[in-house]
Amino acid sequence: MRIDSYIKRPATPILTLFFAFCLLPDVLFGQELSTHQVLKNCINYHDPKGQLLSKALSFMIKETRPNDSDRNTRIAINIPKEEFSLIQIRDSYEIESILKKGESYFLINGSETFSEELKEKFRLNEKRLLMLKNYYQYLWLLPNKLLDDGARLSEKINRKEFFGRDALEMKVTYDPDVGKDIWYFYFHPENYALIGYRFYHDEIQNDGEYIILDGEVKSGKIRIPKERKWYMHQNDKYLGSDILEKLTTR
Repeated sequence: MRIDSYIKRPATPILTLFFAFCLLPDVLFGQELSTHQVLKNCINYHDPKGQLLSKALSFMIKETRPNDSDRNTRIAINIPKEEFSLIQIRDSYEIESILKKGESYFLINGSETFSEELKEKFRLNEKRLLMLKNYYQYLWLLPNKLLDDGARLSEKINRKEFFGRDALEMKVTYDPDVGKDIWYFYFHPENYALIGYRFYHDEIQNDGEYIILDGEVKSGKIRIPKERKWYMHQNDKYLGSDILEKLTTR
């Protein structure tokens, strides 16, 4: 029923206001929504059954970089079993890096036996693997990863424009032992889908990058942004794209 049908009835001004408030979408009052409610709505859009943190996942990703050849990467993540693996084809070698319950394993062309030279060339060590695991899990398991311990969500949501798109903005910082970067996440104002994010190493110096999301890949009830385009803050330099070609769950 149209709101103006009530506006024409001057005898019930309180009723008019009540129905106007109820029929308008929550997003018009986005600044009054709590960050936890916005995050809950976002997770409900992307992963209503919580499968990103409870299922075995496989991501097929094409990573493109200016002036460099494309890299095809397969990532397997199983949070309950504490398993992570990364497979890439590099210089005609199939490189597989595996982390299981804190133990790391590396294979080149299916073999755990390879030269020290190849180990150094491809930087096959546990420290780098842990870094890659944290990097890929953080970005590909968003927005759920914002529930992690150490994440500090801002107290309010701001209405902002994010590269020509109306958005709800949430600021997130982390406990010092978790991370020092300052993050901003941007949500669609109607369905709360994640549309982009940015981070700063030093916000005053504009030192950091922003990421624009485009499209979706679906697997069951899960919706993951299909493409991430990376740019630098300081000069808007394009850094590359990560394109999700396939997502499977089991």
